[in-house]
Amino acid sequence: MPEKAPGPPEPASRRGAVLGLLVALALIVVGLILVKVLGNSARLQDCVMSGRTNCAPIDPGNGESR
Repeated sequence: MPEKAPGPPEPASRRGAVLGLLVALALIVVGLILVKVLGNSARLQDCVMSGRTNCAPIDPGNGESR
């Protein structure tokens, strides 16, 4: 029985690399969101610590009362 001639090797799977890239992108997005939230919080705390009373805007709503 003749044996098959070896063909070209199959390309390596890139599933791990793609998964790693997605994890890295998710970490970058979460990091950017965290920087924005913590920056806003720090600005509010700096304003309050300086003694100001109008640091956080108040939403007046639509004027209806219950």
